[in-house]
Amino acid sequence: MMLTDEKERGMNWLTGIQNAIDYIEDHLAAEIDYEEVAKRAYCSNFYFQKLFTILCGISLGEYIRNRRLTLAGAELRAGNGKVIDVALKYGYESPESFTRAFVKFHGVTPSEVKRKGAQLKSFSRFFVKVILSGGSVMDYKIVEKEAFTVLEKVEKFSVVNGQNLREIPKFWDRTHTDGTVETLLKYAADEKYVFGVCYGNTTKEDPTFEYSIAVQCDENAPVPDGYRKRTLPQRTWVTFGCRGAMPDAIQALWTRITTEFFPVSEYAPTLEFEIEAYPDGDTSDENYYSEIWLPVERKN
Repeated sequence: MMLTDEKERGMNWLTGIQNAIDYIEDHLAAEIDYEEVAKRAYCSNFYFQKLFTILCGISLGEYIRNRRLTLAGAELRAGNGKVIDVALKYGYESPESFTRAFVKFHGVTPSEVKRKGAQLKSFSRFFVKVILSGGSVMDYKIVEKEAFTVLEKVEKFSVVNGQNLREIPKFWDRTHTDGTVETLLKYAADEKYVFGVCYGNTTKEDPTFEYSIAVQCDENAPVPDGYRKRTLPQRTWVTFGCRGAMPDAIQALWTRITTEFFPVSEYAPTLEFEIEAYPDGDTSDENYYSEIWLPVERKN
């Protein structure tokens, strides 16, 4: 998804996230359309959920659930409404499902709150702020790269309930044991990297996105059964080096890119796709080196 609208292109990186959070807060007592939420941040559902998790430390679904249960608890303690009415208001189909979630969050039942005013927990709303901390260095390169072709093994994952966070590492494990990576390297034009390529353009009608494990290949390379060849278009890329054991090191780098680089950079991500580039080596080694590649465009 290219950012073509002038307003979108000039949008502050963190302002869009705050707009989305404000929209969520205004609709906690209604059905929340995740596509509409992401639209407030000028990105796809997939990318918004990814950015939200990086920035806030919990998933979007967890945030919404915690905020709804906080408000539900306050209403019950104030004596405003029956348990079943509060349950339906905050998206629970039955008193039983509401009670299970309520007990898990608050540690007491809704009925106990109404009878005795039991102690409740509160999860406050999020506000996005830029916090200046001690100067640290981020090494990056801006690279003009011509279109290039990848050979890839593709699977689809869903943004519903954060499925991608659990399933993509399993996909990597399978490709290392079932011969996929070995097959890809046979066709690699450059054996320096094995890529993880994420295509994050989900839609309301289809909340799935494609993720592939890939290598760069020649344009005319044959395509084995079960694989796909795709050409990524010419783009300006920003690349970041990552040093450390996987997955902690690259997850920490994603956090720094989101919170330190893009808020102050003259570049904004196009949010079409992203690449994690892994060379051969021991990924558990503290000196293991990998990279993140992101297509970008200049902010107005």
